[in-house]
Amino acid sequence: MRSDVAALYVDPRGPYPKLVAEWFDEARDARTYAGPWPVVAHPPCGPWGPMKHLCRKQDASCGPHAVEVVRGCGGVLEHPYGSFLWRACHLPRPRELPDAWGGRSYEVRQVAWGHACPKPTWLYVVGVPARVVVDGIRVGGRATHRVTSGPRMATLPSASRKVRTLTPPAFAAWLVELASQVRKEVAA
Repeated sequence: MRSDVAALYVDPRGPYPKLVAEWFDEARDARTYAGPWPVVAHPPCGPWGPMKHLCRKQDASCGPHAVEVVRGCGGVLEHPYGSFLWRACHLPRPRELPDAWGGRSYEVRQVAWGHACPKPTWLYVVGVPARVVVDGIRVGGRATHRVTSGPRMATLPSASRKVRTLTPPAFAAWLVELASQVRKEVAA
């Protein structure tokens, strides 16, 4: 268990409580986190997705707060592919140049870390060398379920809500490892 990385906006039944000593779920309110450790942030995605008009129970302010913390403390923010949070917070899209905080974005598919669905995901990373991130990105995996319907995925069964929102333990461990690299780079 790492004591030098914090996980924000995480499910207490997910993998992060076993990986880091400092973690914040809805009850602990990640908006109170002010450092000093780099973070892995999973702010609620509902307010920032294509179906945001149906999202009434998640706080949209958590997304910009997570961006601020990642920019201030370093670390990784994870959100679904195409998240409108990128536009709202002026984050660079994958394959674009870094922003003023040195942050870069990457596209990954969680199926490569064992998720049942392809689950394309964007990562915003601050304070970790690009080579470290790129070298750790996995490819491959075989989807057994789909998150949403669509012509390309129609042959796969729909995943349950629990499966859709699940973070694969291997993916969470990699994100924690990335965030742990921030301190090493700052100290160097």
